[in-house]
Amino acid sequence: MNDFRDELAKRDLGDTFRRLIASTGPISLAHFMGESNQRYYADKRPIGGQGGDFITAPEVSQMFGELIGLWMADMWIRAGRTEPVHYVELGPGKGTLAGDALRAMKRYGLVPKVHLVETSRRMRDAQIKAVPEAVYHHDLSRIPTAGPILLVANEFLDALPVRQLVMTEEGWREVMVDVDPSGAFVEVPGRQHMDSAVPEARRDAPPGTVIETSPASATIMFEVAGRLKEQDGAALFIDYGYADGRSGSTIQAVSGHKKVGIFDAPGEVDLSAHVDFAQMEQIALSRGARVLGTVTQGQWLGALGIAQRADALAEFAPQHREALMRAKERLTAPDQMGELFKVLGLVAPGWPDGPGFARE
Repeated sequence: MNDFRDELAKRDLGDTFRRLIASTGPISLAHFMGESNQRYYADKRPIGGQGGDFITAPEVSQMFGELIGLWMADMWIRAGRTEPVHYVELGPGKGTLAGDALRAMKRYGLVPKVHLVETSRRMRDAQIKAVPEAVYHHDLSRIPTAGPILLVANEFLDALPVRQLVMTEEGWREVMVDVDPSGAFVEVPGRQHMDSAVPEARRDAPPGTVIETSPASATIMFEVAGRLKEQDGAALFIDYGYADGRSGSTIQAVSGHKKVGIFDAPGEVDLSAHVDFAQMEQIALSRGARVLGTVTQGQWLGALGIAQRADALAEFAPQHREALMRAKERLTAPDQMGELFKVLGLVAPGWPDGPGFARE
């Protein structure tokens, strides 16, 4: 089976798409993105400063994971220290966040069972080194249902496929991917009427308007919120995106820390899109979870005391002060990760409010 998978990975995904389109017609942009990212994450180790395509917050500084761990421990303690308790991470990258968070939790008596939801064999290899006690799952369905969950998803939703709808002179259509005479991939409007898939308040938009939805993200949010209601717990979704409904295409491709064309190299580059946190909140509410709110990453980390943590670490290791201050700035500054990245907090109905989500 592994030999078969390795052989598939060697095949050019772009050629596979071209043959499919020639046989069946244009494919949806969501199909293109989903298949591309499935190949990309199965075949590469994308995270890292050197040799990777992008870097995530846990790799910037240990402070990020530590503050998440302290937030989780605080929530668990104030909710009554129920056992068993499960730490769940979706798309755990290299395991860095989990390692830092679990170390911080342990200082406050929280030693949860660890569950990592990961489908990439290559990524699991790195995670095993960082979190050897983890149990692995392909999806949420196998996570235990007894005991509260403390769930984290950092830069997970952005990689799930999005569906784009475009307003044409004939009405709303889904954005499809076709091949032009030169063999290049191009976007084209689909033939099927899609007006019923657009919220009524947005149906009269001018031609050229594009809106995005992510059925895959909605499914994840629906299940997580249901879990919180049924078995208690708290969840943090951290990603780049917006807190209010917007129009326009946000899909981008990154390779070697630089933006490239989304059709340049299917399966070889990371494709992602901004998360619609307003929609995610509505889905969570529909399932009975309590929404603490969506705030910027800079605001959330600031409220949790990242400045004080950076000073404490610098006092302990003064030779690293400059690097620590740079890392804090990268995580919190509005012109870096602080404004673009958002933090969505969810809790079970009976759980307390969480720090960092101050109510006006």
